[in-house]
Formats: sequence, C-alpha cells, structure tokens
Amino acid sequence: MKLFRNLAIILLVIFVTLGITDTCAEEPAKGKVVRLRMSSTTSTDNTGLFEALNPPFEEKYGVKVDVIAVGTGKALKLAQNGDVDLTFVHSEKEELKFVKEGYGVNRREVMANYFMIAGPGSDPAGVKEAKTAVEAFQKIAEAKVPFISRGDDSGTHIRERAIWRKAGILLSGKWYLESGQGMGATLIMADEKEAYTLVDRGTYLEYRDKIELQAVFEKESQALYNPYGIIAVNPAGHPHSKYILAMAYIAWVTSPEGQKIIANFRDRTGKALFAPLAVPQ
Repeated sequence: MKLFRNLAIILLVIFVTLGITDTCAEEPAKGKVVRLRMSSTTSTDNTGLFEALNPPFEEKYGVKVDVIAVGTGKALKLAQNGDVDLTFVHSEKEELKFVKEGYGVNRREVMANYFMIAGPGSDPAGVKEAKTAVEAFQKIAEAKVPFISRGDDSGTHIRERAIWRKAGILLSGKWYLESGQGMGATLIMADEKEAYTLVDRGTYLEYRDKIELQAVFEKESQALYNPYGIIAVNPAGHPHSKYILAMAYIAWVTSPEGQKIIANFRDRTGKALFAPLAVPQ
C-alpha cells in the first residue's frame, strides 16, 4: 500500500511540474472559452512569433491565449500582481530575482537572439569601426549623434543602461532621447530622427523593410546576448491563477514541437529570428 501511495505522489508531482495534460484544470462554464493570460515583451509580439506559436497550443487544449505585450519590467509587474498566469520575458537578472522573491515558479529558458545597434547608413558616429558594444556607445556619446532609448524598463532598456554604465557615459544632453514606447515604435522614431538605437535582432529583421536604418553594429558577444525565459505565476500567492494551464504552455514552448516552431520562425527573407534553447535544433 505504501508503495502505491508513493507512486501516486510521484505521478502527481510530475503532472503538476510539467503540466502535461490533455484537459484543462479549470473547466469552463458552458459556452465559455478558458483564457490563459500571459504578459510578454513587445519584441516577441512585434515579430509575430505568437501568431505561429499559440494557435497549435490553443487547438490542442481548447483555450485562448491572451498576450499582453509590454516592456519586461511591466510584464513582470503584471505577473507579480497576479494579473496574468505566466510571463515570457528577456531579462535574466530580473527573472531570477522575480523567482527568488517568490512571485514566480518553474522558470525555463526558451530561446535567444542578440541585440544590435541600428543607425543611419552614413554612420556619423563611426559605430561600424567599434570592436565592442561599449566602444560603440562611447562613439555615439562622443559624437553627440541622436540616440533613441526605449526608456520603458524593458529588457532592451535594461541592457542598454548596463552598456552605458560600462561605457562610463553620463546620459545628459539633447542627443539622448527616450521614446517610452515598444521596440517597433522606437525603431520607427529612430528612423525618422536618423538616430541610433539598441534593438533585438528579431524586431529589426521584421521591421527593416519599413525603415531606412541599417544594422551598423551586430557583433555577437556576451554583452549583446539576449535570452528569453518563461515563468509561471506562483499559485501560492495567487490561487486564482491557472497554474496547470500555465505549466502546460511552458511545456509546449519548451517541447520539441514548440521549439521546432521557434527554430523555423523566419522573416520574409528567410532569416531566423530566434534560436531555440530548450531543445536546440
């Protein structure tokens, strides 16, 4: 009897942790659709990734995934407040802090790409000659050429500030502007002002046909490495959250099938926007 009881406990732990289930934990009222709420970044939304990734999951589980696309800071805040069931963001330090403080559980790495610097093709600051991202930022500051920051506590903004700190640059003057908007809108603003901006590669590739900004610095380095993680809201703090369904989604995006969709997701010219991390292709 004890053996059977222990086996049942083990199976329950696997069920909860992996979220592998063909039925929703929350049965919908008759005629109503179960909705899974997820906060994510504007970069994942701008690229159109969810249009490829979510429909197969929704069909399999008979649910609707509602994505709230904001900066990473706001996305984590929504999850902290229990306004969503899970969060899919790209700022590892903040993600780990979020889990450590008990707001989220079962963080998984999903995919990655790189940040890059987009700017005028004439490259007035000489960024193309820089050997590192820090040197590139120093050249922009020295030339006082316009730089558009997202200024929204997003993962991109957090990384940008970290590079400025390493560059030892005091951000003041008319050359440094903040859009307070998502990545797509910031790219368009930078294009209009012939300014530089830090952007994730996926969003740039998706928008490059709409703008004249060029990829003036895209050396792959640890300083520009951009991993994305997904985290379920801790049900201990928010019992109303759809934890089992959130874990089912996490299992989906980190499964061989979900990772293959990410690997095959490309821009109009056939370039991959993200590299899968859970199941490398």
